[in-house]
Formats: sequence, C-alpha cells, structure tokens
Amino acid sequence: MIGKNIIKKEEITGVEVKETLEEFSQDYELNYEQNVTLNHLARFPRFSLEDSQKIIDELENKIGLRHKVAVHIVDLIPQDLSDLRLIFAKEPTQVSKEEMEQILEILNQYFPEE
Repeated sequence: MIGKNIIKKEEITGVEVKETLEEFSQDYELNYEQNVTLNHLARFPRFSLEDSQKIIDELENKIGLRHKVAVHIVDLIPQDLSDLRLIFAKEPTQVSKEEMEQILEILNQYFPEE
C-alpha cells in the first residue's frame, strides 16, 4: 500500500460496505479480500441502508450511544440481552438493563423477530 494515505477513518455499516463493493465491482475486478467480504455480507440478513441510518440516529439520540457502538449493533442485530451484553463488554460506559431493552425494541421496529 505504498503511496496510500488514510484521508478519513469512520465506522460504517455492513450495508454501506456491500453497496460500495457492488458499485466498485461494476467497473473494476474485485480482489480476493473484496470478494470474500462481499460474499460474507450477502449471506446474512441486514437492514436496508435507510433503516440502518435511522436506527443509528435513534441509538445515538435516544440512548446516547457512541457512533461506533451503534454501528456494531446494527451490523450484529442482537436478538436478546445476552447478545447486547457481549457488545457492551469492552465499553467504558455501562448501559442499564432498561436501556438495553429499549435498544432491542428499536431494532424490533425495523427487523421483527420471526
């Protein structure tokens, strides 16, 4: 990666990565890592790009989560409190059980359990 500079570093959702790789693949050939990433992202259910942004905004504004954590939650789609506890295990701030239940409610509005 000689000559490459990092211009901006930002957490983005898997949906954004998938769309970017799909657009890129229309004009260029994907390398091995890009193909593996695209195949992985295509296997799992995801929120739409619009829903992802809405959820991230809600998690940041209503719950007060950092952007990085909100993106992880949208990508992992936790199903219960134990899944959420794993996401928050290394976070410096603790989230209450009520806040975790609110997070699950927000997710279920966009991705109801089957």
